[in-house]
Amino acid sequence: MSSFLHQRPIQNPFSNAYPISPRSSSTSQRPISIFSPTGLIILLSLMVILGVFVPWSGMPQSMFSNSKLPSSPVSKWRDYTLAEAASFVAKNGTIIVCAVNGKWPGHAVLVPPALDSQTAHKFGSQGFFNFTARRPRHLLQILELGYNVMYNDVDMVWLGDPFPYFEGNHDVYFTDDMTAVKPLNHSHELPPPGKKGRPYICSCMIFLRATDGAKLVMKKWIEELQAQPWSKAKKANDQPAFNWALMKTAGVVDLYLLPQAAFPTGGLYFKNKTWVQQTKGMHVIIHNNYILGFEKKIKRFRDYGLWLVDDHALESPLGKL
Repeated sequence: MSSFLHQRPIQNPFSNAYPISPRSSSTSQRPISIFSPTGLIILLSLMVILGVFVPWSGMPQSMFSNSKLPSSPVSKWRDYTLAEAASFVAKNGTIIVCAVNGKWPGHAVLVPPALDSQTAHKFGSQGFFNFTARRPRHLLQILELGYNVMYNDVDMVWLGDPFPYFEGNHDVYFTDDMTAVKPLNHSHELPPPGKKGRPYICSCMIFLRATDGAKLVMKKWIEELQAQPWSKAKKANDQPAFNWALMKTAGVVDLYLLPQAAFPTGGLYFKNKTWVQQTKGMHVIIHNNYILGFEKKIKRFRDYGLWLVDDHALESPLGKL
């Protein structure tokens, strides 16, 4: 999407200046050469006046340069609306939402307002809450545009294609965050509440169909976040609110729990070697949670041979950069 700057021609403010008065009416007026001492002094004076007053006068600085050239470097990020960006990247009516790095300009959309990434890294902080609490609102915006949405956190690695697992026409698909081993043929219904009166579903990976049911869950999630704001006494995050939203809509929304063997939580995959061997070849997306710290997560990915970023740093979903 190209953008061009159009500027109305500005009349030279000095084109109608009065000629310098002759010394006397009887003396014929002689043109002043720009190379003469008097001409050079006049030219220097004009440059000083322009340098001092133009910035304060609001006159466009581009009037003294080629208007066809940009006055500043062109940003690699384009000014897309969310609807425009969605129409560019949607595949089969579905959009994948995840975090990307700065190496992908043109392939990602920054949804304002952009928050401080450093404060957003610390789990339990208000910055982390503010960052994650925006999630249901953005997902709802995409659903309202008529697209299905696949969302996952940045600390996850894909080992296979998850879309064949989104079988049926359920409204919301999600994963369990509990580490207890489930049978391979476990129920796909919302698990029963735990000790805190709610289930422990992870908000890390969610697939939503563009249905009224999925929209209702997102709206309820937003309401629960507003009812449970972050405070120093109660350092909340977005996941409990998501679980309350699922519980309160379970009777009217078609919910689907994804298979544990394909979408294991980090507390199971990285802690239970026996289970990993028993389910070898079944893993599709692995979540590197149950550990805090950006560097610690990267180290664990490396230790398990799951850090694939360096080998594909110059690639993107749209091909080579």
